[in-house]
Amino acid sequence: MAADTSHKITDPSVIRALAHPARLAILEFLGSTAREITATEAAEVVGLSPSATSYHLRALAKAGIIHDAPSRGDGRERVYRGPGETHIEVDTESGDDPETKALKEQLLDLFLARSQERLTQWRHHYAAEPENWREATVINETMLMITAAELTELTEQIAELVGRYRRSHRQDDPPEGARLVSMLVRALPQ
Repeated sequence: MAADTSHKITDPSVIRALAHPARLAILEFLGSTAREITATEAAEVVGLSPSATSYHLRALAKAGIIHDAPSRGDGRERVYRGPGETHIEVDTESGDDPETKALKEQLLDLFLARSQERLTQWRHHYAAEPENWREATVINETMLMITAAELTELTEQIAELVGRYRRSHRQDDPPEGARLVSMLVRALPQ
């Protein structure tokens, strides 16, 4: 299993390219599967037309977030690959002009909306889940008394523990009964 690397984004044009729901969904798919994708396949992922997803794929490629992959045959359809095991992180530490700050806020709002959408879908379908999946499901909030250094260490430990279960590592030979599960960790100073 390859180690994750991190790439901190500071360029406003790259942040702008990310700040769209369809592009986030495409990037999430590519990052979590480590697969390659065409506009037609991306259309199935995001529920848009192939021409619309082609536009979004080109915008992500122009920003350097995804890259061209080798053709799958006759070369008529463009194939893209994601960032691989690279964890994309938006720089929140540098001083920003108002436009860049607004772009970062828009991107964060989109990310939080995607998370909330998953939670809402789960809530609506929870009763129909098999008992073993209902019992395995967790929503937990724990208040910690912790230093910034301890929090950094804790989140690194969580990432290491969760890493072996990542979709990209298990999708080709998943254990019987395995399902795609969304796991979100938030650690927010109060």
